[in-house]
This record gives sequence, structure tokens and C-alpha cells, in this order.
Amino acid sequence: MSFPNVYAHRKVAETSAKSCDICFKPSTSVLITTDSKDFFYICPSHLKDAGFCTPKIDQAAVEARRKKELDDEVARVKKEYEEKQRKKKEEKEKKDKEKKDKDKDKSKKDKDKKEEDDKKDKPEEKEAEKLTAAAAAEVAEEEEPRLFELKSAFYQQRLGRKRQIEMAKRNRERLQDPTFFPSVPKNLP
Repeated sequence: MSFPNVYAHRKVAETSAKSCDICFKPSTSVLITTDSKDFFYICPSHLKDAGFCTPKIDQAAVEARRKKELDDEVARVKKEYEEKQRKKKEEKEKKDKEKKDKDKDKSKKDKDKKEEDDKKDKPEEKEAEKLTAAAAAEVAEEEEPRLFELKSAFYQQRLGRKRQIEMAKRNRERLQDPTFFPSVPKNLP
């Protein structure tokens, strides 16, 4: 009948919002036990209240996420470095071509093409910045703790409520059982 005092924070659809158990405002956040025996709706602001619950942080998951972020950053820096080296090599080749090429018209056309290429590269850089910003926002969302431990008073309240529900269910079953009530005496006195 008892369940662990470890609750996972989940979100539900806006259409499934129900009242918070604390303040009775509509909420889409749900705290559910890891074994799915108990759940209740709660406002996200209550999750930040130290008097209500404490977040349980999984150190291994935090370290794994940091390692992944570092690996992604290293890969991104390597890619940028390779692109810069490639661009430098292309510019050097263009300069060598321009030196060989004595025709001024051709050199002007090459400069125009180079300017156009630079203009084309800028939108790609903006897209890359947008993607990194979106990834940063995603990481910020993941940093929010997912597991919580209720304070003892609230946990005892949840246990009491669960016991009351179990008792009410048992009483209903007993009342429907015909052997629960005494039978009419069959003997004469």
C-alpha cells in the first residue's frame, strides 16, 4: 500500500489541465510516483517552494549531459576551424590566380563573385546561430529537475489520502457482499 517518496514531474496537454492540489488553480503539471501508484496535479511554482518538496538531482545524468555538451562544443569548434582553413586556402588560390591573370576585367569579376559568396555565407551563419540558440534553450529546459521528494508532512498527507481511498473501496465491497449483514433468525424463540 505504501509507495516511495520519489515523484517525477510530467506535463499534460492543456485540455487535460486539472486543479492544483495546493491552490486549486488549473495546472498542466503532474507529480507521479516512479511506480505510478500515486499522482496529483501541482503548479510549477510550488515545485520551487523549499517547504513543499526538494529536487533530487541525478549526478550521473548531469555529468553525462555536461560531457555531451562539451563534445558538441568541441565538434562545432573543429568544424568552424576546418571551414576557416578551407576559406583561407581558397582565398590564397584566388590570389594566386589573380596574380597570374593580368586581365583587369577578370579580376574585377572574381572580386564580385567573392563578395557574393560572402553575402551567401552570412545567412548560413545566422541559421547556425539560431540552431545553437534553440539547442541552448532545449538544454535550459532539461536543466529543470525532474525528480522530487515531498516533505514529510505532504508525503504523510498523500499516504493518508491513499489509505482513505483504499478503506472506502473496501467498505463498498463489503456492503455489496450479502454475507456482511447478519441473517434473519430461522428458529423460534
